[in-house]
Amino acid sequence: MKILYIFFMSIPLIASDSSFNQEMQEYITQLKIEALKIDKNFEDFDMERGEKIFTTKHLGKRGKEISCTSCHSINLMEDGKNIFTNKEIKPLSPSVNKKRLSSVKEVKKWLRRNFKDVFVREGTPQEKGDVLYYINSK
Repeated sequence: MKILYIFFMSIPLIASDSSFNQEMQEYITQLKIEALKIDKNFEDFDMERGEKIFTTKHLGKRGKEISCTSCHSINLMEDGKNIFTNKEIKPLSPSVNKKRLSSVKEVKKWLRRNFKDVFVREGTPQEKGDVLYYINSK
């Protein structure tokens, strides 16, 4: 694991990495290490794959066909609304909501919860990274 960490720390951060704060950059690096352990051909996260994950509908935990956009809307710069509780959700885009993608603890909590709601399972490290790149691009 130390060798993988050194490998990832020695490559320059691309724009998608460097736009995260330091804490999130470290989490992204951790996800990359985990993704590489699972898939030796893994190269990097991809916001286009993240968009597909975010927008594709699945049979969710309550048996209803949903996607991430069901609650967060297609425009991440706007408020969303939880389809089960009707609670307002502040914009997911870090460009308009500076609190988004700033705390690893919060990001881990919501990734775990939302993947379980939509996909009825925990997200893989690659899926999480792809979704984070997508959200961060908005």
